[in-house]
Amino acid sequence: MVWPGLDHFGEVDVKGETGAMGSPNAVAAYASRLHAALGSSHHVASPLGAWLVLALAAPAATGAERSALEEALGSPAEEAAARASALLANPHPLVAAAAAVWARDRTPASDAWIDALGPAVERGPIPSPSEADAWARDHTHGLIDRFPLTLDPRTVLVLASALGTDVSWTVPFGTAPAAALGDTAWTVSTVLRAPDGHDVRIVADAEAGDVAVHTAQAEPVEGWSDGLRVVSVIGAPDVAPAAVLAAAHRAALSGVRAYSLFDLPLGDGHSWTLTEEQAPVRSESGRAEAYDAVLPAWTASSDHDLLADAGLGFDAAGTAVARLFGSALDVAARQVARAEYTRVGFRAAAVTAMAWMTSAPPPPRPGVLRTATVRFGRPYAVVAVARQPEGPWHGLPVFSAWVADATEAS
Repeated sequence: MVWPGLDHFGEVDVKGETGAMGSPNAVAAYASRLHAALGSSHHVASPLGAWLVLALAAPAATGAERSALEEALGSPAEEAAARASALLANPHPLVAAAAAVWARDRTPASDAWIDALGPAVERGPIPSPSEADAWARDHTHGLIDRFPLTLDPRTVLVLASALGTDVSWTVPFGTAPAAALGDTAWTVSTVLRAPDGHDVRIVADAEAGDVAVHTAQAEPVEGWSDGLRVVSVIGAPDVAPAAVLAAAHRAALSGVRAYSLFDLPLGDGHSWTLTEEQAPVRSESGRAEAYDAVLPAWTASSDHDLLADAGLGFDAAGTAVARLFGSALDVAARQVARAEYTRVGFRAAAVTAMAWMTSAPPPPRPGVLRTATVRFGRPYAVVAVARQPEGPWHGLPVFSAWVADATEAS
């Protein structure tokens, strides 16, 4: 049994739009926008990871693109960029956070934008695909092993964020047979049972109606008053997934007022059964409340095209940054995310990336082809020249030869 210990469920000190560590309300609003675009299939995403990339790109935007970005970000561009810089410079001890901008063929306009990014944003040349994969692994506790985009010689600029967490519950779950869930869509034999120390409530949400809420708390680190809480919310079957996701964000950010179980009718609700029995209690009122919660363990891996919905802001960001280079560029934006919710803890990570590329050469078209066949049938010269664009060897003829004899080719 999980016994309530507070009159309020999950209340958090959230500074909202003026919080020094960012804008929880703005990111929660972006989360609703993102999940609405991703639909109701099984998936995991990082709204914060996507929001960080947009916030870093926002100061490059003007006109219509700036307006679209500010609407998506939920705040003025410069404020969003400052919040992103603060988050990256002061990461949560349980959340690895990183951002990078990699560029070649820079212009004065792109230099000005890149130079204005906070010092916590990594800078450098375009990495090789293997280097980009290593960056993703290094900043996500190894959960993401491939960078979301393939970087090639056409790539002019990359802007990326990475987030990762790997925590243990303060109190691990127990287990129960799946039959404890009653009628269920899950094809498993064993599920998780919430122990004492987890918080379970039934609450009224303004949009989703009555919902059940479960919170598991991660082990905090020394010197940090709070760790990481993971909130699960279930609504009635006819409530849209977007509304339930929004309710979960509200519960996680600002807390909700729970029902007293004595204010709810006995019998079955949409996701619970309420019973009553005679039992010894310690309260002066002669009443006591208890909760029992079962839920599945789960994993998810997702790959999202962030340009699929213009409302996510990546179209506007792509156009705005491309203008810094003074030429038409192709744009790609993706996020890969992974999460594991288990008996002992929670692991999750996401890498969000945007890339700007020179356009691919046009496909061949009908025309006239001439071909020259060159035959080295008499003595000729050969020179081997060193290539080291940033070093002292560049252009040196290291070896040279005059070929006046030949050997058998094998």
